[in-house]
Amino acid sequence: MIGIKDSQLVKNFSYINGSWHPSATEGSSDIDVTNPATGELVAKVSNAGIAETELAVRAAKNSFKMWSAKSANERATLMRNWFNLMMEHQDDLGRILTLEQGKPLAEAKGEIAYGAAFIEWFAEEGKRVYGDTIPAPSTDKRIIVIKQPIGVVAAITPWNFPNAMIARKAAAALSAGCTFVVRPATQTPLSALAMAELAERAGIPAGVFNVVVGDDARGMGKVLTEHPDIAKFTFTGSTPVGKSLISQCASTVKKVSMELGGNAPFIVFDDADIDAAIAGAMVSKYRNAGQTCVCTNRIFVQEGVLAEFTEKFIAAVEELKIGNGLIDGVTIGPMINANAVKDVAKLVDDSVAAGAKIVLGGKKGENENFYLPTILTGVTNDMPAASNEIFGPVSPIITFKDESEVIAMANDTEYGLAAYFYSRDIGRIWRVAEGLEYGMVGINEGLISNAAAPFGGVKQSGNGREGSKYGLDDFLEIKYLCMGGLDK
Repeated sequence: MIGIKDSQLVKNFSYINGSWHPSATEGSSDIDVTNPATGELVAKVSNAGIAETELAVRAAKNSFKMWSAKSANERATLMRNWFNLMMEHQDDLGRILTLEQGKPLAEAKGEIAYGAAFIEWFAEEGKRVYGDTIPAPSTDKRIIVIKQPIGVVAAITPWNFPNAMIARKAAAALSAGCTFVVRPATQTPLSALAMAELAERAGIPAGVFNVVVGDDARGMGKVLTEHPDIAKFTFTGSTPVGKSLISQCASTVKKVSMELGGNAPFIVFDDADIDAAIAGAMVSKYRNAGQTCVCTNRIFVQEGVLAEFTEKFIAAVEELKIGNGLIDGVTIGPMINANAVKDVAKLVDDSVAAGAKIVLGGKKGENENFYLPTILTGVTNDMPAASNEIFGPVSPIITFKDESEVIAMANDTEYGLAAYFYSRDIGRIWRVAEGLEYGMVGINEGLISNAAAPFGGVKQSGNGREGSKYGLDDFLEIKYLCMGGLDK
């Protein structure tokens, strides 16, 4: 692969029980991995299926006892090795990511550092899985609480963050003493397989971290959600798919965590630092071409600063350079495929038909996978671009009059993942932060994700938390020990 210094990072087979497995499914064709910016073939990956998925689950089950028996320090040492290798190969990993996903190279390398940060964080946090002692109701008893790893963890991850979404889940699972099986998105399998190569080099034992690549989403998903040897299932993706997967997990009463869709409001009050709000909106909206679950989806601007904000925002968006992420100076890349472009274009067209006005962009780029950075004005909260998750580089601007009105509009959605607002009034900051029905709120900040903070949503944006000290809870079981006969 052109530009990759360490060619061993580019793998074409699933990684199961410490070995690279070609597909055993007769007649299956390889998966083509293409660069969405150019349409060029990047690599072919062997197309695994149900048999390989079951093999990976069996490997994770067999290695669980060994891995969970290691001390937290032993696991931390191996995970620290993994972190160091990811940072050592940041340039190659970033280039692989850009080639298969499209985001600008600098942004891709930033994702590698972001994903590695979770491995570093949980390597240390795994040493702090504390138990508890509770006062007993009588003198002859003692009540003790311990925490133990839940078992085999299965994951399905998306294409928009092909490194970080795996790292965030796997790091918590491994640090807790669990073993791990992941099915990455077929559009972006190379990043996952490169992570597996580095995990092996780091000394993580066979069967602890497994990657199965295949396009049989239904069949492989059924194994990962219904297999009796899997104790925990975790998913990042759309709400409709998440609902279906949750129902499948019910058959074996698995522990489930879901990070699903969003419809993030970005609120600019009339006392805000407008320049800071512009910077926050740019990083929150146009990162990864708007293809993130915490992306700003609706921009609410108070009447008194509407003209100033809109003028400055248009000027900032006009400075974005769209193109191939491997070209220097490009700040916004393609969407993942032509269907994604069609979906975004339809939301824009339908909103314009409902009365919105395009003041910038609003059309496809030269390549079928590009959509120009777009700003809509005159938008109302019931228009398609406001009521649906856009997942693209489109900013609908909605005007509001007062605080209570905008909180009501911001909460008028089934989603509750992330929200943002800008204000310098300390009273307003507390009122709005507490009034927004979201799992995460950025206050005068547009980039809120980091390894130390709990990531997750409320309502139909999911359940559970990833990252932070709270991120270990979903991979642990609480066990109550009652010790009696102590007064004799």
